Amino acid sequence: MGAAQGTAAAEFVEPGPPGSSGYSWGEFPWWLVAIGVGIGAIAWRIATHPRWWEGFLFIRQGLSITLLVTAASFVFATLLGLVVALGRLSKRAPLRQAAMLFIEVIRGVPVIVTIFAVAFVFVPMIWNPLGLKQPSNLIRAIIALSIIYAAFIAEVFRAGIEAVPRGQLEAGRSVGLTEGQITRLVVLPQAIRNIMPALGNDLIALLKDSSLASILAVRELTQMTRLWTGSTFQFRAGYGTLVAFYLVLTVGLSLLLRWYERRIRIPGT
Repeated sequence: MGAAQGTAAAEFVEPGPPGSSGYSWGEFPWWLVAIGVGIGAIAWRIATHPRWWEGFLFIRQGLSITLLVTAASFVFATLLGLVVALGRLSKRAPLRQAAMLFIEVIRGVPVIVTIFAVAFVFVPMIWNPLGLKQPSNLIRAIIALSIIYAAFIAEVFRAGIEAVPRGQLEAGRSVGLTEGQITRLVVLPQAIRNIMPALGNDLIALLKDSSLASILAVRELTQMTRLWTGSTFQFRAGYGTLVAFYLVLTVGLSLLLRWYERRIRIPGT
């Protein structure tokens, strides 16, 4: 979970500067080659074995739901996490205490327990008094994962905000900016650059944890695999295909995030 639990954004070892001993084979991303070979072997099995192909066609139906759960949960978790982080840093004691309560409760309860509690206790407590139609299990899963990851992203935002030099805040005050303007125009843009690696880790971890939506019978990749293997008993084909799906998604996302981090990196850092 979070930076501690997520898969770190993929890192290549940079070649030495001009005039150094040059690029060595030890710097080559052999790990990426090994993953590519493994995925290629699974792809070959899918292309040449009818059972594997059948499993692939069935399991891939859950891909769009996996991506939806991941994207929606990350957006809501980021927004809620930012609000909690600002509360955590507030000068008002009630806001600080409320933010700390939220963070510690969510981080102190197992993820699966939190998902069940949110889906079958918290959501009905909110929906029933309002007379609203009960949401689908997909919506419940997104709400649960958003709440869970908001607690971790809040700490990421807090660390990023605290890393902004205090001189920047004083400079903002000296030109007449309000506290809200300083936060929006000075602090957050710098903080977001500082926390991109940690946010990337959380996004990758959330992509993997989207599989937990299967415990609510949400038909994402893992649930589709369970359904297919349960009816065909083709466990090697089913879970081999599932592993390939997740590796393509997580490694691809890791490389994309690393590229983006380098684009927005502050010169000299």
